[in-house]
Amino acid sequence: MLNYIKYCIIISRYIFVVFIVFIIIYCLPNSSSKVTAGRKYAPNWDSIDARPLPHWYDEAKVGIFIHWGVFSVPSFGSEWFWWRWRGTHDKACNDFMARNYKPRFTYADFAHQFTAEFYEPNHWAEIFKASGAKYVVLTAKHHEGYTLWPSKTSFNWNSVDIGPNRDLLGDLATAVRKAGLRFGAYHSWFEWFNPLYNDDKNNKWSTRRFVQFKARPELEELVNTYKPEVIWSDGDWEAPDTYWNSTDFLVWLYNESPVKDTVVVNDRWGAGTGCKHGGYFSCDDRYNPGVLQRHKWENAMTLDKSSWGFRRDAQLSDYLTTHQLVTTLAQTVSCGGNLLINIGPTHDGRVAPIFEERLRALGAWLAVNGESIYATTPWKHQNDTIAKNVWYTQKAQSVYAIALDWPQTNQLTLGAVDTKIVDTIQLLGAKGHLVFKESGASTVVTFPQLSPGSLSQAFVLKINTK
Repeated sequence: MLNYIKYCIIISRYIFVVFIVFIIIYCLPNSSSKVTAGRKYAPNWDSIDARPLPHWYDEAKVGIFIHWGVFSVPSFGSEWFWWRWRGTHDKACNDFMARNYKPRFTYADFAHQFTAEFYEPNHWAEIFKASGAKYVVLTAKHHEGYTLWPSKTSFNWNSVDIGPNRDLLGDLATAVRKAGLRFGAYHSWFEWFNPLYNDDKNNKWSTRRFVQFKARPELEELVNTYKPEVIWSDGDWEAPDTYWNSTDFLVWLYNESPVKDTVVVNDRWGAGTGCKHGGYFSCDDRYNPGVLQRHKWENAMTLDKSSWGFRRDAQLSDYLTTHQLVTTLAQTVSCGGNLLINIGPTHDGRVAPIFEERLRALGAWLAVNGESIYATTPWKHQNDTIAKNVWYTQKAQSVYAIALDWPQTNQLTLGAVDTKIVDTIQLLGAKGHLVFKESGASTVVTFPQLSPGSLSQAFVLKINTK
């Protein structure tokens, strides 16, 4: 009888051990198991939208956007040159080609002239670092379908097989990270003249050959090879997210990819998803609502007012001034957004001096006033109730009033600031505290006796509260 009891105890222990092993292997989360990894986020928007946005992105505030590709060769009109020439038969593009290129010249012929012989990614990264930006996003593939890396799905339409004969994306990713910045990639879902895509389009999205054989494997290759921490999705608007199978990709990205813990994505994942789904909202190009938003957002804008790609015929008046750039930054950050500043390099790999000058000037301003921008949060007021062109941010016990103009009388009345909460006020970049006084429910701040013409583009008051 005792032997039988001992036998039962041994068998019970064995069964218990087997049960625990089963739980560990098959039921608990395990990074090596695709089945269990997929349980963290499910392929639906409710689950995906519940993922917390990695903190680094909100704290960064400033990024650089780069539109570079075969469209940088004609550099006429915009980066949509191919579509306007061959898609809509735009007269200006047709006339440009007739004047400057031989008959039967094709868009593919431009790729041979995309040479990038002056491309120095370390120099680019140094400019971006000097601008005060914290992350960089490069067009890995625009709507033309040409990839800036040797994509296995690009069928020789890439920067290694034709044109520069160089992995442009990989070289920049290395340089940007070496400079201490985060690297991201823009990727267009659709391609204007890809026959697989146009077949699916003609079939009213009932087929998905383009997604299955081109777009999805291309995206996964991009993530696995270069590990971008921003995926800036675009080119989604013609088809629903179910055609792109966006939620399935995002589940893979969040659960299994090499950047699953730090990657951030925007909201362009299918027709109707903009400003509704995704990590942060990019909504429309140059989105700058001017009021506080409930969801984290980004203002992706251009230094060239008319184009994302480089334009050879652009005039000085076509570019934002440094003051306009700082103004846009203040408006964006005060309302809870990030600013993604776009430049368009030349076909031979140069950042044009006008872009470099604007970026370095912004960096000089941020070197003095950056504490009013980085890692801040919106205050209870976004702009002042009395003073024009004053925007607010806050951090810890400080409120920052970003005044875009020097007050003509050297006195600035802040209607949003109750003097009772004020301890001291400083002008960033200057020594000592400023004199202030109560005026009803407002605070009147006296600026130093300086000449506004010799000063910076905007002026930040650091209001230390009690």
